[in-house]
Amino acid sequence: MTVEGGLAEPEELEPAQGSLDLADPSDAWTVADWEAQAAAVLRKSKRLREDDPDSQVWQKLTRKTLDGIEVTPLGTKADLDGLETSGRPARQGAWDIRAQIDATDARLANEEALVDLTGGVTSLWLTGATDYEQVLKDVLLDLAPVVLERGDADAFLEYAEGRALHPDTNLGIPAADATVEVAHRAQAAGVRAFVVDASAIHDRGASDVQELAWSVAAGTSYLRHLTEQGLGVDEAAALVEFRYAATDEQFATIAKLRAARRLWARVLELSGGSGEMRQHAVTSRPMMSKYDPWVNMLRTTIAAFAAGVGGADSVTVLPFDGPLGRPDAFGRRVARNTNHLLIDESHVARVADPAGGAYAVEKLTDDLARAAWELFGRLDDGADLDAEISATVEERERQIATRKRPITGLTEFPDLGETLPVREGDGDPVRRYGASFEALRDEPVAQPVHLATLGTVAQHTARATFATNLLAAGGISVATEAGDHRVVCIAGTDAAYDEQGAEAAAKARRDGAEWVIVAGQPRDWADDSCALGVDALDFLTRTREKLS
Repeated sequence: MTVEGGLAEPEELEPAQGSLDLADPSDAWTVADWEAQAAAVLRKSKRLREDDPDSQVWQKLTRKTLDGIEVTPLGTKADLDGLETSGRPARQGAWDIRAQIDATDARLANEEALVDLTGGVTSLWLTGATDYEQVLKDVLLDLAPVVLERGDADAFLEYAEGRALHPDTNLGIPAADATVEVAHRAQAAGVRAFVVDASAIHDRGASDVQELAWSVAAGTSYLRHLTEQGLGVDEAAALVEFRYAATDEQFATIAKLRAARRLWARVLELSGGSGEMRQHAVTSRPMMSKYDPWVNMLRTTIAAFAAGVGGADSVTVLPFDGPLGRPDAFGRRVARNTNHLLIDESHVARVADPAGGAYAVEKLTDDLARAAWELFGRLDDGADLDAEISATVEERERQIATRKRPITGLTEFPDLGETLPVREGDGDPVRRYGASFEALRDEPVAQPVHLATLGTVAQHTARATFATNLLAAGGISVATEAGDHRVVCIAGTDAAYDEQGAEAAAKARRDGAEWVIVAGQPRDWADDSCALGVDALDFLTRTREKLS
């Protein structure tokens, strides 16, 4: 075989006997072929009419993010025409597995730290630590980086004096509080000093673009401040780490981390510097749910996968039981093993940039980077980020209330009979996306709604199940037996409503019902209705008022 430049000559690359020839014309699919297949599915589900053109699938299946960025259902080569595709990960191999530890109880924190390190965690993120002698007892600081948050940096450096520290150790001082004195002390110790924590903005409800723009603004301000005090741009950049939230929207998370590197590279370029962004990704706190917390394992797995694929240098998976109180040993074990499964079992880290070249990811990366840079410019001109975040929160709340942004186990498929795990202390104080529904579940209604069905089981099951699940999302149970019920929900087909609905409602009222709901579109014989797209929060609040 002749080899030139490390590549075999094309004529010598013969396909194996019986293998698929990927260049065979019969294997080629065009965009029009995809449109036809997708249109057939949409027509079957009544989302397209028979006379609608196949090309309308793009309009039907394209969705918009909270930033107004369109995400098409299919990435194509044309998406990248004239676009920048930078932002690729610098990390090679496995990412750092970072465990977060509440260090306010020093003895308990030390126990958790040693268990996590023994279980394969490679760095520690300590919050609220002061007694480092106890918290870090038996921790090998040259092997395990320590990152502080709301800790005493002076006390840590005093404790660590004379010890070898891992270079990824970070004093955790907010970039807004950076001083050249602290920078010099960190340099002398061979560690980082500062953090741009964009996850704090995410926790307030910010969108991906807002999180990115804030981080660029904070990073730029940090550079400007330290360089004015005599530090070089590259020196200052080497001392800071950026923290971002990773959510269960995997493509958005992948693109966000890639866009962040592109944005920071541009800032450094304009500042006359260079270098790579150090990224720490932490699974989103507000995406978690207190109810059916086991689903949080799935959410954090997707988020960790996206963070790894997106190129984060360090990844923290928060325990699934964090919303309930201080995570126990099982919750912490599942959290660290999530990373191990992705790295050691799924081999996600073996590829430097798994999403690189994927049309949809490259396009989304470019869209996020451009939108964040535009917002960064407006922030520099005095734009009100708080107002923009408030608008995002309002829109997210609307989508959750109408269940266009479902939360499994809370707004969808809730289990009123579940027994929640018991944990010590209070749960994570961040306001979760499903907080409004959690508040309803916190105070379940004692009086059930009577579910009155019309027709056969096959005829009423779909709407009866829909109504039952919707009511359960508001802490309302249903009863199928007749009795003295204040609220009745009638479920059946449209044909059954036409024939029997008015009489069924009248009978319910004769039996003592004060409020009649129809599962489906509104009817003149019903007081209220519930169907797809209804504002579930408003509907549930009205129903609870009638029951009480």
